[in-house]
Amino acid sequence: MLDENMKIGFVGLGNVEGKLSGSLLRNGFDVTVRDLNPELVSEFVRKGAKAAESPKELAENVDVVITCLPSPAACSQVMEADDGIIAGLSEGKVWLEMSTTNAEELKRIATKVSETGAMPVDCPVSGGCHRAATGNISIFAGCERTAFDRVLPLLITMGRRIIHTGPLGSASVLKVMTNYLATTHLVALAEALTVMKKADMDMNVTYEAIKVSSGNSFVHETESQVILNGSRDISFTMDLVSKDIGLFHEIAKDYDVPLEIAPLLCDIFKDGEKQYGPRELSPNIIRRLEDACDTEVLGVGFPPEMVDDEPEERGAEVVVHGRQDY
Repeated sequence: MLDENMKIGFVGLGNVEGKLSGSLLRNGFDVTVRDLNPELVSEFVRKGAKAAESPKELAENVDVVITCLPSPAACSQVMEADDGIIAGLSEGKVWLEMSTTNAEELKRIATKVSETGAMPVDCPVSGGCHRAATGNISIFAGCERTAFDRVLPLLITMGRRIIHTGPLGSASVLKVMTNYLATTHLVALAEALTVMKKADMDMNVTYEAIKVSSGNSFVHETESQVILNGSRDISFTMDLVSKDIGLFHEIAKDYDVPLEIAPLLCDIFKDGEKQYGPRELSPNIIRRLEDACDTEVLGVGFPPEMVDDEPEERGAEVVVHGRQDY
């Protein structure tokens, strides 16, 4: 079993990633970090982390390597380079892939990881930066049950609700699906809020009406708030949305499912990237409607960014009743 004496390496210190590694540091783990941004690395060193000169060096000096990177291509590069993580792995080590990635690419890399004697675990997260910051985010884990039991103590430090989703790759497929649903809710909310604004509804009343009704969703309770504040800051960008819904669309194509909504979402966000730039904050997809209607969809007293108001709590496995996969 893993314990707090084991050494953890974390590659990627961006928005969500930085929060996850911060939870490990805060809870006493020995953490070594690696990122292309030296300022982020320095910040973590000041908090007590160690720094590695290369992904290979990091992998050689820790027991568990965690990668959380913006794209499948970025992960593959970090894993397979001459000075990459795979070059530093050996018998008994564990690789946790926490990015939102392509399941087939994950399996390809996992085969190379297994050849070193290390154990691969498919481990994406869901719930937003604000919950990652407090260790209350949800985590999916795709791997053999023996591997899941081994890494569970680490996962319940970073997250609150942990689901063993099945074999390697299953977590990535489910994560892509949840991001597709979140995008669908975001675009629908952008339309709903804009129509209510044009209909002269009070936007604070509109927010509460959605929240207490059958129209409510996790996305409304988070992203609608930063939309109505005007900051639109949910720490996620349009290019990342395009990547995620594109991955979901590719899964559907692989299984010959004739989707109608997903292709439209892909077009909407590609248009958003064209108009406002790929690094524009994703809730600003509402600007396409604001600009078209010559209006601003704003409320009063909403926060500029989300803060988790639940206290940090040690996580636990979610027991899935009635499952048939093992």
